Amino acid sequence: MSRKTALTLITIAVLLSVTLFYGPHRASSQVGVPEARTESLSTVLEVIALVKTRHYFQPVSTFDLFKGYVATGTINGMLRHALDDPYTRHMDASSYENMMNVTTGIYGGIGLSVGIVDDRVTVISPMKGTPGERAGLRRGDKIVAIDGRDTTYMTLDEAVSLMRGPADTEVNLTIQRDDEIFQVHIVRELINVISVPEYYIIDEEYGIGYIQITNFSERTYDELVEALAELDAQGQRALIIDLRFNPGGTLGSALQVADEFVGNAPLLYLEDKDGLRLPYMGRREGTREPMPMVVLINEASASASEIVSGALRDNGLAVLVGTTTFGKGLVQSLYPLRDGSALSVTEQGYLTSGGHDIHGVGIEPDIVVEVTLEEEQAIYDGEAEYDPQLEKGLEVLRSQL
Repeated sequence: MSRKTALTLITIAVLLSVTLFYGPHRASSQVGVPEARTESLSTVLEVIALVKTRHYFQPVSTFDLFKGYVATGTINGMLRHALDDPYTRHMDASSYENMMNVTTGIYGGIGLSVGIVDDRVTVISPMKGTPGERAGLRRGDKIVAIDGRDTTYMTLDEAVSLMRGPADTEVNLTIQRDDEIFQVHIVRELINVISVPEYYIIDEEYGIGYIQITNFSERTYDELVEALAELDAQGQRALIIDLRFNPGGTLGSALQVADEFVGNAPLLYLEDKDGLRLPYMGRREGTREPMPMVVLINEASASASEIVSGALRDNGLAVLVGTTTFGKGLVQSLYPLRDGSALSVTEQGYLTSGGHDIHGVGIEPDIVVEVTLEEEQAIYDGEAEYDPQLEKGLEVLRSQL
């Protein structure tokens, strides 16, 4: 995937929020047809007031917002019309409730991380052990239709809403893979997303541990601490943290993970619309003793992954190996509205621990190790006979021990 393409990708799990940023979204009843005006005027006015007073980087006039609402008939249409910001969005009451549940890492669905690539709903990665993976879906597959609904003009919110649902219910996807178009029938399951699926001593001679973190949820920190304790008990002397293909998660989880390693230094800086920067400091108490570390990153490492990578690198605690990350440096806050719906609005930007603005550019690794798309897919699937990025990480750590 080219860097240009990667920066156009809008992935669900990258929606960084002060409290959370996973969740299903509301789907219109018919693609390509304006949604009915179901939001009350008072809700529209609440949203306009929040966007006017809270939105971080783009001043917008009340006239432009109203003009967008009149033209599209929906709050999300209004936001898309007036803002150049895919992360500011309105959720109805049902979607808001589901979003609050999903932050625990458990939800009903098929286990796909999806995004918009080249203006099409695209599989970013199927989660291991889920119906989507077992159905043979791959990174880069274009989702042409969901239950017969054409996705050509479908927003990411709509697509995710249609694919999620109660366990034991069915969904049919029309998939385009290169020039081939085919149907995939999937039965939804309760998706239990484990943040730390793999950890082990990868090099016993040197005592190098390996931990894979696939997402950042409420469970991530506890899973990480358990993994570290087990590896320490096995004589761990150095550590590889694998954040490749990790699209992000909650801000709180990212800060907890970074704070495990960084003591008495900024974990990141939050910047408001007036340009004021507030450091979020790590705590000295409970910080692990430094050991040689490598963090593996790639173009699918985003938001929360970038916060952790930046904090570890900027404080001299880890060497970054792989390819440049996604580049999302915006933070959303979630505002419940009086009708039970909610608004996720981009309210802040963030800079890494060293004060670097990564939005739109990502974090460049200390050591660049490129891989082909075929190698990348094999690494994701766990079928790679040789992983050059991992091998380079091991080489770096062995040289430090």
